[in-house]
Amino acid sequence: MKTLLVIRSSLFGGQGQSNQLVDDYTRGWRDRHPGARVLSRDLSADPIPHLDAEAFAGFQVDSVQRTPAQQATVAISDALIAELKIADEVVIGLPMYNFTVPSTFKTWMDYVARAGVTFQYTDSGPVGLLEDRRVVVIATRGGHYAGTPADTQTGLVRDFLGLLGLKQVEFIHVEGLAMGPDSAESARETARKQLNDLATGVDTARAA
Repeated sequence: MKTLLVIRSSLFGGQGQSNQLVDDYTRGWRDRHPGARVLSRDLSADPIPHLDAEAFAGFQVDSVQRTPAQQATVAISDALIAELKIADEVVIGLPMYNFTVPSTFKTWMDYVARAGVTFQYTDSGPVGLLEDRRVVVIATRGGHYAGTPADTQTGLVRDFLGLLGLKQVEFIHVEGLAMGPDSAESARETARKQLNDLATGVDTARAA
């Protein structure tokens, strides 16, 4: 059975523009994969606790040496990693807050980056341990940042996913959402077309 992992990080629930576009993509993906499974992780509605030194240490010791708090932290991490492993495809709704990713998404990153579990260090550098699959990142922004030094998200997220072994990353940049209704609607419409092409299997490079 095909499985799509949906990760939302907007603060604004159903009103969040990244969440709405994630929903659009998910509907198209379901149409293409009837009977498939969708796993949902809403990092704003169900936030993950930030790591502290004790919690992080729990990743580095044997299970019998972990405190109850560390065991709880590792259990969360294991669950998040299991979602990634079971998914055939991942879609991430990623608004830009103050020139970076939402803090809830950064916390998710901290929990799924586990040396010896999702990546390993080698003499030639870190190597991802997850099987590669497509990840669609819907990056919503109030202004225009893609291709400029102010776009601190794209490189960060691409490099992070690559660390885990996930190389098939498709970014949909949805920009100008705070620059008036015409700009916002044009950006959303372009994004919907791109997402529909991805969800239905259209080769967007050849279709362009």
